[in-house]
Amino acid sequence: MLLRLTIRDFVIVDRLELEFSGGFGALTGETGAGKSILIDALALTLGERADAGVVRAGCDKAEVSACFDVTALPMVGAWLLAHDLDLSDELLLRRVVDAGGRSRAYINGSPATAQQLREVGDWLVDIHGQHAHQSLLRSDAQRALLDTHAGLAPQVKQVGDAWRTWRNAEQALLSAREGAAALVREREQLEWQIRELDALGMEEEEWPTLDLEHRRLSHAASLLEGAQYALSVLAEDDGACEQQIDGVATRLDGLAEYDPALAEVAGLLGSVQAELSEAVSTLRRYMGRVDLDPARLAEVERRMEVVMGHARRYRVQPPELPGLLAGWKKRLAELEASADLGQLQLRVENAHSLYRDLALALSAARRLAAEEMAGKVSEIMRQLALASGRLEVALLPLVQGAVYGLEQVEFRIGGVAGNAAKPLAKVASGGELSRISLAIQVLTSRSASVPTLIFDEVDVGIGGGVAEIVGRLLRELGAERQVLCVTHLPQVAAQAVWQWQVSKETRDGVTLSAIEPLADDGRVREIARMLGGVEIADITLQHARELLRSTVKNT
Repeated sequence: MLLRLTIRDFVIVDRLELEFSGGFGALTGETGAGKSILIDALALTLGERADAGVVRAGCDKAEVSACFDVTALPMVGAWLLAHDLDLSDELLLRRVVDAGGRSRAYINGSPATAQQLREVGDWLVDIHGQHAHQSLLRSDAQRALLDTHAGLAPQVKQVGDAWRTWRNAEQALLSAREGAAALVREREQLEWQIRELDALGMEEEEWPTLDLEHRRLSHAASLLEGAQYALSVLAEDDGACEQQIDGVATRLDGLAEYDPALAEVAGLLGSVQAELSEAVSTLRRYMGRVDLDPARLAEVERRMEVVMGHARRYRVQPPELPGLLAGWKKRLAELEASADLGQLQLRVENAHSLYRDLALALSAARRLAAEEMAGKVSEIMRQLALASGRLEVALLPLVQGAVYGLEQVEFRIGGVAGNAAKPLAKVASGGELSRISLAIQVLTSRSASVPTLIFDEVDVGIGGGVAEIVGRLLRELGAERQVLCVTHLPQVAAQAVWQWQVSKETRDGVTLSAIEPLADDGRVREIARMLGGVEIADITLQHARELLRSTVKNT
């Protein structure tokens, strides 16, 4: 659950450090005091989009951090380990936004992305905004609510993947049919080019070998001349190096008898003699291998010219020809596969069959979930003074299907004013829509696994006894998890286990938001203000005490 929220220079908040409790808590205060700003600040740590407008006027940056107890959320620990992030019983999410609109995110002190904040935030907090009932009118939102409530997300993903595979196969078949003539021309050209390079018969390493042999053959005379010159100087001419070094070594070896210091020099010259003798032997063997071979040189040059002609024709370097041939053969295989219209048609049929099987299974699961959801929401609606109304979750067939399955989802309301069931958007008034939306949110929250639920003024448009029931429903949710509700209704606030008052104050000519935890007397006065406005009469205070007392009595 949410343990702490720290806010710095965010909109009209300068510095706030809030410690949260479990159960149902209410956040109250006058309009514009900054109640929803706290929810916006928390949403920022959960990966919501950031912009420069959240930075308090005159400040360089805004900073928000939220600390959560995740001991009961093993999936969070697994996620942290998978992303090489520090693991502990508490999770700290932090977001910094500068005056230019750039933001930085951190998870347990390590740099992170906004997407990572959103991923881990999905396990931590579920925020129901005050305009949730507006999105409820959209068919896609209704379908998403049903699928999420029923835990069908994995099946929906499978169906979507199968749909895309089917459509891609259809597109490949269509392209093959439409481009058949062009593909035939391309295939014929490739076949001709492949025959030509196959006839060339060039191996992968042939060109470097040819190049090396050509340089050796074309310089054979110079190589022989140079080797003979070296042999002459080293061993064959009068006064050759080999003879002179041998003489020097022999003389020093004799003198070393009189002065041992010359023995070392004589030994070194012995090593030189051995190395020189090996060099002379190597040169003689080399001259035995190298000879003038004009016929072989002409043969190599002819081969190189043929290879270079092919390379010029296809505008590549000679060593690239084997790779070019391999690429053509791969492309030809692809064209031959694409030209097999029968195989492509079979692929389309198989992909469509898989999509239908998965989509039908999803439809069956949706039918069960729709019936269960409709019954439970209708029950909550009756508690919210919509006794004559009931929710129906209709599944409207789609002939061709869609990426999300074989049906569209439509929420319908039946029984209102004795009318037959009609789409939600056509029968619900503003107040009714708010209550229906709240009923759905309460149900989906009960089935959700997140430990913290936040309701931001979702009780707009209701009042009186219905407001008290709303408070009771939220209190029941608070018995199972942490619930925070921003509300203007005293009947809802009175049901809270704990309550904070948000107010505005002016400091040095700057309007700032402040929060005060309310004890017994403070709660009475705040509930009374919500009941009766600025001037609080004794009877209003008495009414506030009765509201709070009845809450305790009904607990």
